Amino acid sequence: MLRISATGDRTEEEYLAETGFVRYLAANGASVADVVPSKNGRLVENFPADGVTVFVSLFEYAKGMLLSDNGYRYREGAPLTELFYNMGKTIGAIHRLSKVYRPEHRRAEYFDKYNMDYINTVISDEYAELKAAIAERLEEFAGLPKDAESYGLVHFDFSDGNYHVDMTNGDIVTFDFDNCINCWYMFDLAHLWTHGVGWCQWMQSGEERLRYMKDVYFATILEGYRSETGVSGELLSKLPLFIDMVLIEGIVDEFECAAREGEDVDPEDIEDYATCLTEHIPYAGIGVEL
Repeated sequence: MLRISATGDRTEEEYLAETGFVRYLAANGASVADVVPSKNGRLVENFPADGVTVFVSLFEYAKGMLLSDNGYRYREGAPLTELFYNMGKTIGAIHRLSKVYRPEHRRAEYFDKYNMDYINTVISDEYAELKAAIAERLEEFAGLPKDAESYGLVHFDFSDGNYHVDMTNGDIVTFDFDNCINCWYMFDLAHLWTHGVGWCQWMQSGEERLRYMKDVYFATILEGYRSETGVSGELLSKLPLFIDMVLIEGIVDEFECAAREGEDVDPEDIEDYATCLTEHIPYAGIGVEL
């Protein structure tokens, strides 16, 4: 897969940090789509075009297929819990290696981007209530521990659009580390929660859906995750707060994408996330102790 990047929102240092991380993960046994060096032995090449610098990298094609390309049907004859376990195990292996990674190049820290100075530049004052809710959460995030077991380089977009599943054996291969950032490892787990609600959306009652999310979906993810690395009980108990972190990332991304296109954000595109933040509504049924 040849990636040609001309958006101007990344520096060469950031691309080198991303591809270096992917190369390190692949070399140490994580199931990721590795970077293929150029003929010059570089993981990132660049050239000028139309007044911007274009960055190019080549990646191996991930074995398997997207779940969406299989109609969100898992492999025949295997329980869906196998997928959940493998999702947790896959991101757990990435985190295990990240905890001891010593990068040559630097990726951004969470607060380099997610701070009110930046957010005020991308979100207009007509969303004052939303910005106040984000500012409140950022203050809470600032009090979270940032030790080596809690905080490091994470994928930041680990969802079924960014991994392939081998339908012969269930193996998962992860790709698209373009958003990787130094953040709390819990972010990737909270991200998995928010992307898991589709597996139980057709259940009749909210209690039934929440029970499935807690006792089947997320419990199995954690089992797979813990087969690779540990997770702080203190931070795990703050899953609702990390889910809010995921919602903030999604909202900021909507505003950034709209700005790149020279358009305004459609309020309906952020309505659910914004309502959860401003009205302190637990997203996707998180209102009980886990």
